[in-house]
Amino acid sequence: MSKSIDRRQFIQLAGLAGVVFASGPGRALGQAPAAGSEEFYFLQMSDSHWGFEGPPYPDAKGTLRKAVAAVNALDDPPDFIVFTGDLTHTTDDPALRRMRLAQVRDIVAELRVKDVRFMPGEHDAAADRAEAYQEFFGDTHYTFDHKGVHFIALDNVSDPRALIGDTQLQWLEADLRQQPADANIVVLTHRPLFDLYPQWDWATRDGKQAIDLLMPHRNVTVFYGHIHQEHHRMTGHIAHHAAKGLMFALPVAGSQPQRNPVPWDASQPYRGLGFRDVEADPHKATFDLHEFPVVAKV
Repeated sequence: MSKSIDRRQFIQLAGLAGVVFASGPGRALGQAPAAGSEEFYFLQMSDSHWGFEGPPYPDAKGTLRKAVAAVNALDDPPDFIVFTGDLTHTTDDPALRRMRLAQVRDIVAELRVKDVRFMPGEHDAAADRAEAYQEFFGDTHYTFDHKGVHFIALDNVSDPRALIGDTQLQWLEADLRQQPADANIVVLTHRPLFDLYPQWDWATRDGKQAIDLLMPHRNVTVFYGHIHQEHHRMTGHIAHHAAKGLMFALPVAGSQPQRNPVPWDASQPYRGLGFRDVEADPHKATFDLHEFPVVAKV
């Protein structure tokens, strides 16, 4: 890798959702890098749920700030950071929603990495179709390119019905028409695009339409949040990877009657929270993923 990370530094990232290594064209799914492409890495952070209070996570007001401080302490900063939704915890009070969004904005403004990108989660956006979110963080879906990789941020949360919607699907289709079949594409979402467990809202009702649009492209990887745990799924040749969260952990789908947070355990205060690095090997056809637990002290 052109950038090396001391993994002991990352163990200090209390609740950091994901540490993602990527590279130029082809590297992500195992092809040889194109001439002149550069390796890089970015951080995925998810589900900070700012404003949450309750027994499942007594450190609710501390973890986001700890993660910001830990990222700032890195000797080798990432190229950029993306927050994949649920920046704040849901509220029906529009004034409180805006206050929480402003607080998140101000906390993450302390990051020394200045290229920071955001996406909404349903807790941020479903109550008002992202009206307040857009006031603070801008567009809910967008694309950008970085060192040979095409990134697509999809919004599957602003519609309270858990839909991407026809207008955005048409936008996605038009964008993909501009990409060659072998383009290196990373899709960022909040909810999973596939039906992981619809009974718990772990699905996107029209997600299959998005997957069908992506399917002609050979090199597609999806990173998402929402479920507060590590999870991996293939839809054809497309790999989907869920990130652990910055807030309370959630149980495995269907393992209990209700989607209640994993109870706080004082002997394992960060159980279920963690971070991941994903290393791309140009000679292999898949990512190498390494999951690390969060610890209170190093």
